[in-house]
Amino acid sequence: MLDEKDMTEAVMPLALRDEDGSVREDFVERVAQAIEKGDAAALRELVGDLHEADAGDLIEALDPELRPRLIELMGHDFDFSALTQVDDAVREEILEELPSEAVAEGVRELDSDDAVFILEDLPKDEQTEILEQLPASERVTLARSLLYPENSAGRIMQTEFIAVPPAWTVGQVIDHMRETADLPERFWELYVVDPDQRLKGAVALDRLLRTKRPVPIEQLVEDELRPVEVTEDREDVARTFERYDLVAAPVVDESNRLVGVITFDDIVDVIEEEAEEDIKALGGVRREEELSDPVWVIARGRFNWLLVNLATAFLASSVLGLFEGELQKMVALAVLAPIVASQGGNAATQTMTVAVRALATRELSRANAGRIIVREVLVGLLNGLAFAVITGVAAAAWFKVPDLGVVIGLAMIVNLLAAALGGILVPLVLHRFEADPAVSSGVFVTTVTDVVGFFSFLGIATLWFGFK
Repeated sequence: MLDEKDMTEAVMPLALRDEDGSVREDFVERVAQAIEKGDAAALRELVGDLHEADAGDLIEALDPELRPRLIELMGHDFDFSALTQVDDAVREEILEELPSEAVAEGVRELDSDDAVFILEDLPKDEQTEILEQLPASERVTLARSLLYPENSAGRIMQTEFIAVPPAWTVGQVIDHMRETADLPERFWELYVVDPDQRLKGAVALDRLLRTKRPVPIEQLVEDELRPVEVTEDREDVARTFERYDLVAAPVVDESNRLVGVITFDDIVDVIEEEAEEDIKALGGVRREEELSDPVWVIARGRFNWLLVNLATAFLASSVLGLFEGELQKMVALAVLAPIVASQGGNAATQTMTVAVRALATRELSRANAGRIIVREVLVGLLNGLAFAVITGVAAAAWFKVPDLGVVIGLAMIVNLLAAALGGILVPLVLHRFEADPAVSSGVFVTTVTDVVGFFSFLGIATLWFGFK
């Protein structure tokens, strides 16, 4: 017999998430138990109605060995779009464990953009094996999308769209949409094409539904059409969506033939991924690193930039060696020198972050670089003066040496000016030489502020106190 607790769980579905949005441990445990028992019915009851994003979070919360078993037990009821919501490493591990027949069957149910997303990271031989099990029309479409450059519009576009000839009337278009079984699940506009599939224009769905049936569709075509080139970088596509507040955009090839459509939900994913990559790069972390990666992979990926940082740290420390005698004569110099370097490093990081982001969004260019450099220098000067007063007063009061306050104040002004210049010029120079400023700037900018901070403070102190 069921006790009271079991009866309650049987009639009340268990909530997936806690109040803070995290996946509940008891829910994961129930799912894990159903998988271990091979209870497909209980599993469908728990997981069958989950949104793809929720199912993705659940998959990541499960032990690795249970993930492919969940998919196998769910069978036709598993929504493969959930695999687009998990870390790349998790998805690759799952796909390695699943038979190609199961992957092919799952991919068939997906929109083309999601199918490409799942297939693109697989080895070529596995891609071929899966594609061979698809119907010819779907196989050709996906194979063509996989041939487009990585991070291009062709990789994120959806090949399901509605295209009609300009001679059709509104009524014919509506009847066509009602009678056609394989329409996109959601769409906001349809496209007008000539017999060679060349794009002539777009018609918003709301405008179509407000127009009487006898009106020719070509009379509704919007004048301002913003098509996307199939080989265009996805970051540029995202900027086009942002600039013109687009909901969808047609994708065309070099002959202006309509080959797909990109919708705003794809662009949200692009913006999120690019922002995440930039944040990781600024910290010297591989763009591909995921929370689910093994320890060895993470350690190896972080090693290179830590090694570069170590080399630059030795460079900064060598500056201290130049003033070894002065440091021995006045201990206060050794105590205060890191303050100057640290403050410059923080100021440079602020400037560098703004510069790198502005370069990524194309807001910073040759046209306005001079004005931005001057602005950052003035900001550095103002902050330098302010912190010169604050640190100067604090140092003088701390060590009871008024001249020490003057020295550290002057050094603070010099280093914050260097921080402003380094923070803006280093990313600009790296960008000029086609290196990614998000990846490389941090180490070099920190080196500039450390070297200038130590050298300016100890050099000014040497001259001021007459040690030489």
